Amino acid sequence: MTKIEKIVLSYSGGLDTSIILKWLQETYGCEVVTFTADLGQGEELEPARAKAEMSGVKDIRIVDLREEFVRDFVFPMLRANALYEGQYLLGTSIARPLIARHLVGIAREVGADAVAHGATGKGNDQIRFELAVNALDPSIKVIAPWRQWNIRSRLQLLEYAEKHRIPVPSDKRGEAPFSIDANLLHTSTEGKNLENPAEVAPDHVYQRTVDPVDAPDTPEIITVGFERGDPVSVNGKAMTPAALLTELNGLGGRHGVGRLDLVENRFIGMKSRGIYETPGGTILLAAHRGIESITLDRAAAHLKDEIMPRYAELIYNGFWFAPEREMLQALIDHSQAFVSGEVTLRLYKGSASVISRTSPCSLYSADLVTFEESTIAFDHHDAEGFIRLNGLRLRSWAARNGR
Repeated sequence: MTKIEKIVLSYSGGLDTSIILKWLQETYGCEVVTFTADLGQGEELEPARAKAEMSGVKDIRIVDLREEFVRDFVFPMLRANALYEGQYLLGTSIARPLIARHLVGIAREVGADAVAHGATGKGNDQIRFELAVNALDPSIKVIAPWRQWNIRSRLQLLEYAEKHRIPVPSDKRGEAPFSIDANLLHTSTEGKNLENPAEVAPDHVYQRTVDPVDAPDTPEIITVGFERGDPVSVNGKAMTPAALLTELNGLGGRHGVGRLDLVENRFIGMKSRGIYETPGGTILLAAHRGIESITLDRAAAHLKDEIMPRYAELIYNGFWFAPEREMLQALIDHSQAFVSGEVTLRLYKGSASVISRTSPCSLYSADLVTFEESTIAFDHHDAEGFIRLNGLRLRSWAARNGR
């Protein structure tokens, strides 16, 4: 085994990473620095500090990354209208490169030669973490305990915890709980009965949104303001990125907006089923497309729609720091120069519907499109030549085929 002098561990304070912390200390016999990212997961993070201290950790980092997460990762992704496989708003995927960036930054600061994570060998997160580290600092070794140790079951995990006197909460001792990932953008839930895609998800799986059936019977009208493609205000009130997303999470959640029951294709090669809740993100996607509809040129809008699946797949697969993602980002960001204005939406029974949009940069001309008399000269006879030229190849094709 390669000699390791110091390790920075991505640490939540949960059962898995608490066991991983002890395993790293035992296996490598070196100092372990813990790093806990506050991404708006809604959990009290100080218990993670207490658990790390109990395990003898001297350097404990708990960093509030909520503004950075939304400003530098969620909003750039939103400019692309990114959806993986046409539905998933990439809530887990987009958080991983941010965590990796800080893991690497702390490793450089403290002189660590390795970082470690708690992702399993079956999932996407191991790929996302490690590809990010490869891109940011290939000299840093990545330790993935789930691929190295001989623990192969939940029972063995609990036995290891008992042997090393690692506290195990009562709710972790019985049947395996749902696997939950949460941040300011979304909550995802996997495991247990959700592993059967034919089984209906139980109501208690949902944490951020009410059942649309039980949502208020009266719609709520809201407005979202944009500047150069990024949301900047809600109902006329300017907000920071994290505060804005938090506000929309609350608004969307009480109207049942943003629920998704998805069977997706993991990069590793298997299908998985998850329950996602992304209330604020769902509102922002609808609003962003609404403001783009009046501010983007047709060809530019269509080009964005063509590259979006590729862009979303790069994020899902862990290539945030890859050159091709950065190239696509430059194109997307260039398209947003005039994407400014205000969108009004109706929140009702699980839906977020655009009902009006205005912009000082609008390309929409009511005078040009009207069925009534217009002050803008438009010769209807021009359409005849336009159609005839576009139909030229079709007439040639039909003549050859004997139609």
